[in-house]
Amino acid sequence: MGIKGLTKLLAEHAPRAAMRRTMEDYAGREIAIDASLCIYQFLIVVGRRGVETLTNESGEVTSHLVGMFNRTIRLLEAGMKPVYVFDGQPPPLKREELLRRSSMRKDAERDLYTAIEDGDQEATEKFSKRTVKVGTKQYEECKRLLKLMGVPIIQAPSEAEAQCAALCMSGKVYAVASEDMDSLTFGTPRFLRHLMDPTSKKIPITEFEISKVLEELQLTMDEFIDLCILCGCDYCGTIKGIGGQTALKLIRKHGFLENVLENINRERYKVPEDWPYQEVRRLFKEPMVSYEVSDLSWTCPNEEALLEFLVHENNFNHDRVLKGIGKIEAALNKHTLRSPSSSISPVNFPSKIVKPKVLRSKTIAAAVFRPGVHIQMRML
Repeated sequence: MGIKGLTKLLAEHAPRAAMRRTMEDYAGREIAIDASLCIYQFLIVVGRRGVETLTNESGEVTSHLVGMFNRTIRLLEAGMKPVYVFDGQPPPLKREELLRRSSMRKDAERDLYTAIEDGDQEATEKFSKRTVKVGTKQYEECKRLLKLMGVPIIQAPSEAEAQCAALCMSGKVYAVASEDMDSLTFGTPRFLRHLMDPTSKKIPITEFEISKVLEELQLTMDEFIDLCILCGCDYCGTIKGIGGQTALKLIRKHGFLENVLENINRERYKVPEDWPYQEVRRLFKEPMVSYEVSDLSWTCPNEEALLEFLVHENNFNHDRVLKGIGKIEAALNKHTLRSPSSSISPVNFPSKIVKPKVLRSKTIAAAVFRPGVHIQMRML
């Protein structure tokens, strides 16, 4: 889900924080990509017709491999240097959200069965997509594919969005690509949406800069995090009746969530019992990430191993795979690789944002990113 209604809220209240971009705008740039989300997109879009999808001769789904292979080649051809980051263990606070998603998939399975029996093709396709879940097998196959393509991958200790944000804030990468708006809540300085869109609609890339988001909204980073929690996120329930517009008004008026909860009408707005907003706030500010990431490198593809994996094991077309390998090699030869540290500086948020016409009894300092739990990470 990310942050409920944040895209719409920013479009209305922070329009200058979003810019339209093309892939070529990021030539030579290191981009951290939320791998889990794009694998899911490939599974529900690539080659799907109703309940049918792309498979190999053994009946195993290959849509994720087709999507990952082709999209990564397109990124490399544009001169980009993708780094795929994979989810680790979800934080305990996400348990309720994961249970909710599991329940929704079960409901979709029942609806799908009914749609098939009724011969309703449109409903069949809709509910078929809702039953999709990315499994360990798909993750491991995509990791294997990317390694053979010469593209670096990182296994995050927990949430991929948080690890991507840490990479960007430390200067390891230039930007983060995901569809989840909570990438901004984790503090990503530069966030890209629709980069990995697998549809044929050619949706333009939208770039958000967190500094411009805060400036436009006239919020500090701490207040923005509380705004996102109040809007609704993956880690706790929401206060019924409070949407994005109301949440922004309340945060602008009262600042921290503690002040909001002290001043809202409890008869009108029912606050969930034992609402863990403080724990969620801590998760966004001090996520479980690693700062011990090896130097990133992009190497020539392993032609023999790629042909074995894609053609012999998964029945890809031999000539198309060879053509794809040729495109990767041509892209590596065409675009000069440079060290990320030579052009990207670590990011700290300002200590304070000046807000015209807003009076407070005390100054509220913005968050400065601090390392949370240090966990040794290995490059795969």
